[in-house]
Amino acid sequence: MKAVIYRAFSHKEAREHDVQDLGTQQAETFVRAFLKRTIPHLSQQDCESHLQRKAVVLEYFTRQKPKQKKKSKGLSSKQRRDMRLFDINPEQQRYSLFLPLHELWKQYIRDLCNGLKPDTQPQMIQAKLLKADLHGAIISVTKSKCPSYVGVTGILLQETKHVFKIITKEDRLKVIPKLNCVFTIEIDGFISYIYGSKFQLRSSERSAKKFKVKGTIDL
Repeated sequence: MKAVIYRAFSHKEAREHDVQDLGTQQAETFVRAFLKRTIPHLSQQDCESHLQRKAVVLEYFTRQKPKQKKKSKGLSSKQRRDMRLFDINPEQQRYSLFLPLHELWKQYIRDLCNGLKPDTQPQMIQAKLLKADLHGAIISVTKSKCPSYVGVTGILLQETKHVFKIITKEDRLKVIPKLNCVFTIEIDGFISYIYGSKFQLRSSERSAKKFKVKGTIDL
């Protein structure tokens, strides 16, 4: 404690600072009296505790943000077109090859509509089909501003934002624009009409879109 509160001057230091050289006992008495006058609200034990306390210097570390892994960018639409990823090879353009896909689609729609019972409301089926995946459905063009499209029927192989790609029974791949065309889909006796001009969405976007009921729709 003596070494912390005070240290006695050496004879040389006492002469340099013109300080009277007190004895050890007198010096300790002086220091304790000085502290008692200066901080009277602290007890002797608290005073000694404060004097012995050492300052703690905390080191400052900058928190490094965890490095985020860069997501690998997929192919752009142009790159996919250039690589012809979605092109169907001519040897695979056969109607019979996609009949199992149609059977899977019918089972998918039956499960989606809870069985397609005779008393099922047509409005409910229509609402389900508008948001359903149509790949594998047999669709027909019933109306179109282009007469050559009317009557074309086949299994839907690909759907984009603006066109349907279908394979006909004659093993011909047809690209039908949605714009200005009306399509029909038939399953278990239920017939649903799709107005292509109001259907220009990707299949992934249709699942989240709310379709409004309209009285009449022009081509």
